[in-house]
Amino acid sequence: MTRGGQHKTSEDPERRCIVTGEVQPKDGLIRFVLGPDGLIYPDLAEKLPGRGIWVCASREALEKATKKGAFARAAKAPAQVPEGLVAIVEAGLAQRVVELVSLVRKSGRAVCGFEKVKSWLAEGRAKVLLQASDGSDRGKGKLWTPEGGRWFGCLTSAELGLAFGRDHAIHGALAAGGLTKRVIDEAAKLSALRRYDGGTTAEKDTKTA
Repeated sequence: MTRGGQHKTSEDPERRCIVTGEVQPKDGLIRFVLGPDGLIYPDLAEKLPGRGIWVCASREALEKATKKGAFARAAKAPAQVPEGLVAIVEAGLAQRVVELVSLVRKSGRAVCGFEKVKSWLAEGRAKVLLQASDGSDRGKGKLWTPEGGRWFGCLTSAELGLAFGRDHAIHGALAAGGLTKRVIDEAAKLSALRRYDGGTTAEKDTKTA
């Protein structure tokens, strides 16, 4: 197992973090590129042209990369880091998680609401439990992490609601398959940046859905 609770397989592409020097599966890192204008751009979708510059998906690593000139050293060229880069990355990741959960919902692999989520957990249909970071701890404590599944508490109730087409939501559940693995990857990165862990850890069960 690698840092961040990710399970490494022989097929996982690996990259080196420019801050820690660690080599790990790229699912646990964030890709950046140096634009022709000399600016550093986060490439959350990993589709921008150019040589990738990889940083561990943690607030500490991103802050160090920003303050210590790590991007310029990695690019071997002058590199300007935009103001508030960590906040930009956080907002981008949150948007990606919301959009992915929305797509999972539209495919029929997701539900929200306490009773529906509890039913999916009891039936063994849920592989990922999502709970709003600003929800009641008492209410959230009545549900449990799916066996062999995952729990994340990195979205606010407004963000989770947006994913489910509501004003707000506290509880959501995703079934295995489809885009659920991508939700797990992006939510793990967002959890590391926001440090929202519900008082324990957003990675308390580390088997992939």
